[in-house]
Amino acid sequence: ERHRDRSEYIIFVIGRKGRDYFKRLNMPVAEEVIGLHDNPAFADIRDLARMAVSYFEKGECDELYLVFNQFINAIQQVPVEKKLLPLQEMKKEGGPSTSYEYEPSPEKVLDILLPKYIETLIYSAVLESKASEFGARMTAMGNATNNASDIISQLTLTYNRARQAAITQEITEIVAGANAQV
Repeated sequence: ERHRDRSEYIIFVIGRKGRDYFKRLNMPVAEEVIGLHDNPAFADIRDLARMAVSYFEKGECDELYLVFNQFINAIQQVPVEKKLLPLQEMKKEGGPSTSYEYEPSPEKVLDILLPKYIETLIYSAVLESKASEFGARMTAMGNATNNASDIISQLTLTYNRARQAAITQEITEIVAGANAQV
């Protein structure tokens, strides 16, 4: 049973729709990035990622999750929830184990690498979400084009039938008038 109380959440949002959604639910939005370009830069999310890591390092949050749309293909995008922190310990498989010496200490290496790791994961999620958005737009525009083509075909057929009926009516009137004179 995970965090049922809304006050336990600290939310970092990328995008206007996400921000509006969480504000409508009265969820606490700690930081937001709005107005990303279609080709987002790594620097666009760096501050947000660092702030999220700092919340975790200071103990203000005990877990850090990333929720985004994973791009499968142009017509399929899947919402994904990925746990970023705390890091999961990898299971050791059979075989020789290796030991590494770190200089500086493993803690200092982790202090340097952890923010970069989280930045990279968040940037990757932003790119996947953008690809999902473009795929959804492309599919919607393709469907709109197909629907417009169908409507144009139906209207052209209706117009041609009406025109043909009008011509037939005129010919019938001309023939009837000619027969009346004979």
